[in-house]
Amino acid sequence: MSDASAKTSRTANAEEITRFSAMAEKWWDPNGVMKPLHRFNPVRLQLLRDNICAHVGRAPAQIEPLKDIEIIDIGCGAGLLSEPLARMGAKMTSIDAAENNIEVAKVHAAQSGLEIDYRCCTPEMLADEGKQFDIVLNMEVIEHVDDPQFFMQACASVLKPGGLMFVATLNRTIKSLALAKIGAEYILRWLPAGTHDWRKFVKPSEMSGYLRGAGLELTDITGVAYNPIKDTWYPAPRDLDVNYMVIARKPEAA
Repeated sequence: MSDASAKTSRTANAEEITRFSAMAEKWWDPNGVMKPLHRFNPVRLQLLRDNICAHVGRAPAQIEPLKDIEIIDIGCGAGLLSEPLARMGAKMTSIDAAENNIEVAKVHAAQSGLEIDYRCCTPEMLADEGKQFDIVLNMEVIEHVDDPQFFMQACASVLKPGGLMFVATLNRTIKSLALAKIGAEYILRWLPAGTHDWRKFVKPSEMSGYLRGAGLELTDITGVAYNPIKDTWYPAPRDLDVNYMVIARKPEAA
């Protein structure tokens, strides 16, 4: 599928696809333009692993704690989350609307000896195939789409009844404008200028509405904060001012 094909989707924004496509080959450089995501990854992976294991009744410390769990990583980029989850034993399907990202992801996974089903598509395209998964990852994507409610419904449609969806995003606050937009893009230069549109950040109350509109039940919400002295991210359950993650469950079929 070409980038042009992906642009016909209701949830893919053409400008966002172009922006992230231009950065595709830089995804795996831990000191490059994606350095913030590399630094962010350990806390994201810990939260994902621990909550998925709690959901399925497994010990997080066991070998391959996510073995045979079917996970879809929506907006996977070049696979920064998909690869470590595959190493934990998960059966990964990973999609992105930018073909350049997917091509880089495929090459890197092959070099790493990992089997990941990478596809250039959007969730609504996958839903048309009738695909469903145990876990849906919707990480730092919703703030880049044109129609958040439709996007959430498309993501929910590929989640199995009883399954969990993880949604990570940025809160639309003055603090996030100062830190995640102005600070990260223009002062610290962590991200290229224009990476985010603060107006598209999502308040937790709005997120709750999107989830309910998609037929999901919000079960948990936690913040993630940054320690500039240690240059590390850490779970901050009560601090939702900038980065936060919600967990939602799809009710069992009646």
